[in-house]
Amino acid sequence: MTPTGADLWFLPLGGCGEIGMNLNLYGHAGKWLMVDCGVTFETPEGERPNGDNEVHLPDPSFIADRSEDLLGLIATHVHQDHIGAIHYLWRQFDCPIYATAFTAHVLEAKLRREGCAAPVHVVEPRASLVLGGFQIEWLPITHSTVETSALLIETSAGRVLHTADWKMDHQPVVGEPFRDRVWQQLGKLPPDAVVCDSTNALTPGWSRSEADLYDGLLAEVEATSGRVVVACFASNLARLQTLGDIANKTGRYIGVLGRSLHEMIRSAKACGYLDANFDPVPTHDLGYLPPADVMIIATGSQGEPRAALQRLARGRHPDLELEAGDKVIFSAKTIPGNEAGVARVLRGLERSGIGVVHADETTQALHASGHPCQDELHSLYRWLQPQIAIPVHGEAAHMDANAAIAKESGVPRSMVGSNGDLFRIAPTPSVYRGAVAAGRWVVQPNGGFKAISWSPSTS
Repeated sequence: MTPTGADLWFLPLGGCGEIGMNLNLYGHAGKWLMVDCGVTFETPEGERPNGDNEVHLPDPSFIADRSEDLLGLIATHVHQDHIGAIHYLWRQFDCPIYATAFTAHVLEAKLRREGCAAPVHVVEPRASLVLGGFQIEWLPITHSTVETSALLIETSAGRVLHTADWKMDHQPVVGEPFRDRVWQQLGKLPPDAVVCDSTNALTPGWSRSEADLYDGLLAEVEATSGRVVVACFASNLARLQTLGDIANKTGRYIGVLGRSLHEMIRSAKACGYLDANFDPVPTHDLGYLPPADVMIIATGSQGEPRAALQRLARGRHPDLELEAGDKVIFSAKTIPGNEAGVARVLRGLERSGIGVVHADETTQALHASGHPCQDELHSLYRWLQPQIAIPVHGEAAHMDANAAIAKESGVPRSMVGSNGDLFRIAPTPSVYRGAVAAGRWVVQPNGGFKAISWSPSTS
């Protein structure tokens, strides 16, 4: 299965029909371009309540068999469902990797830890690069981490916009704001297709801005006489900066618990982020500070078994023990599938008399999604006016809702499918169902992989 010079193909091996584990291929003139290579986490049947989840990877066999025709891998941003499989799978591809500075810094640190020698090339936002018959332009777009890039991919057969994960945030706190005019200008030469994030396509209205969280988080901190622990995603630098600003205003020291947070902060500071009001005290000093003077940022908002918050909830963290009068703020929504793990953490905290406020259960603005809601999707489609919408990054209901929004916005055609389907964008739009086997590889304790079949109906 080889694309000709007249063809422009899109082939997802992960992330289409599911949320997570993204691996996307574009084919043209005998060559392939990969966009993202991520993981997902699954709870195996019969797992003990505090056991680790399995790491699942997209089955790379199709492109591994054609690695000599793979021109490169583009990492759009730092989230693990977009870059987490690179160190596992890169030897299958042996191709160059391209990313903007922050994503590259985070990725290179991970590759070094894992002993992977993959070459990472830093590109500037708005850069343009030619790889074979592909011309790629990096377009800054807002998301819940900085330096997320949409990609405008041009070939002699057609043009496609790959949105990656995105939202319209005009006040993102850290990084560039969403610039309406840039996207409106793109519509003057409409792309043939838009491959678009569907995560929040069932949610009316607009996503909340990161700037909207300051007042709600400040109110919760000011109302607490003891320590405040905030659980959030390590990669959300805007959230970290907001918490740093609140700690500065309320006279609290910042503490950081969790390896991924320490690593992300190192990368952020190396790239010029978190320069103001964000100087964490050494972890081993936290237990000696007066509780009213402490704000702790911790990993574990999704109930991860080995994360800092889980250990705090059990009273087993080596550097700190929470007490009655302390408060834990979950500045994150619970991702579907993580409910049981989050519930275990909540029970542990409540048994110890720790106050808990969860973004899922309050009208306070404590969390902002990184994905577009319905009105944002409408706006983007109306501005760009592509001929084809290809929804991805969602389960079937999300992608169907995305397609319906595209139709309402004047897009003539939507093509909805799943992993392994071949989307022919040019010369004649069509979908070849099940063109490629699209299973999963499960990482084994010995570092090897076990191939499994998978479909949304069996997940």
